[in-house]
Amino acid sequence: MTLLAILLGTLAAGIGSVWLAAWLSFGIVSRYTQHMLSLAAGALLATAFLHLLPEAFEAGVEPHNLFVTLLFGLLFFFLLDKAELWHHGHEHHHGHDHNHDHAHVHDHGAPSKPLAGGWAILAGDSVHCFGDGVLIASAFMVDLRLGIVAALAVLAHEVPHHMGDLVVLREGSRSRQTAVLKVSLAGAITALGGVTGYALLDQLHGILPYMLAIASSSFIYVALADLIPQLQKRLSSRETAAQIVWLLAGMGLVSGVSLLAHSSSLH
Repeated sequence: MTLLAILLGTLAAGIGSVWLAAWLSFGIVSRYTQHMLSLAAGALLATAFLHLLPEAFEAGVEPHNLFVTLLFGLLFFFLLDKAELWHHGHEHHHGHDHNHDHAHVHDHGAPSKPLAGGWAILAGDSVHCFGDGVLIASAFMVDLRLGIVAALAVLAHEVPHHMGDLVVLREGSRSRQTAVLKVSLAGAITALGGVTGYALLDQLHGILPYMLAIASSSFIYVALADLIPQLQKRLSSRETAAQIVWLLAGMGLVSGVSLLAHSSSLH
C-alpha cells in the first residue's frame, strides 16, 4: 500500500508539474514568448540559489565538499554543452555540405549560436527529480497524509522551474511536443527516486546534498551561459526594464511558490 502511494504521489508530482507548466507556458502566457527567456533565467537561478543549495547546506555536510561538487558540476555541464554544440554543428554541416560557408547561419535573423543547454537541463532535471522522489518516499513512509502534502508541495514548486526548462528546450528544438516529452521523461525519474528511496532510504540520505548541488550546477550553468547571453543585446530602456521585470518575476514566482509549499508542509 505504501509503495503504491509512493508511485502515485511521485508520478503526480513529477509528470503533473510538467504538464501544468506546459499548459501555462504554451497556453496562458504564450503571447509573452519574447519575455519567457528572462522568466526562465530567473526561475532557474532562484531554484538553484533559493531552494536547492540552501537545502543541501542544511543537511550538515561539509560546505567545502558541496562547493567542490558545485564547481565540478559547472565544469561537467560546460563540457556537456560543448558536446551538444559539436553534435548540432556536425549534423548541420553534413546536412548542408553544398553551402559550407553558411552552415551555421539561421534564417529570420536568429543568432548564429544555437540555444544549447538542453542536455544540461535534462541531466540536472533528472538528478533533481530523483532527489524529489526520495523525499516524497520518506514522507509517505512516515505518514500517508504527510506524503500527500509532500507530493503536492513538490508539484507546486516544480511548476515555475519546469516552465523555465520548457522555454530552453522549446527554443532549442522548435517543437513544443518534443520539449514536453523530454521534460516529462525527466519528471518520471521522480517515480524511480521514490521506489529507490522506499528500498534504500537510509543509504541515500547521505548523498542527497551532493545530488542537490549537482542539480544546482546545471541550472546555474544554463541560466548564465545560455539564457543570460541571449538577453545581452542593445535594447531601448523600456525593453531593458521589461527584461529585468520578467527576470525578477521568474525569481519571485519560484520563491513565492516554494514558500507556500514549505508553509503547507509544515502545517
